[in-house]
Amino acid sequence: MISVKRKDGKEANENLLRRFNRRVLQSGVLAKAKASQRFSKPQSKRDRRKSAIVRDRRKAEKGLQMRLGLVKSK
Repeated sequence: MISVKRKDGKEANENLLRRFNRRVLQSGVLAKAKASQRFSKPQSKRDRRKSAIVRDRRKAEKGLQMRLGLVKSK
């Protein structure tokens, strides 16, 4: 659990929120929670690379078609 305590009674709430948000980001708790939401089956490094190459090719092809006016953007 992440705890942030007030140092002074005069400290603004915005400063307290800013410190808390920074601590949460630095701890990595939020990143772990977001990663666990999107579970995917374990893949080998080779399979991930292959799918990334295919994804990049499709993206480049669609961009080319959009520039040529064959496909409209959303």
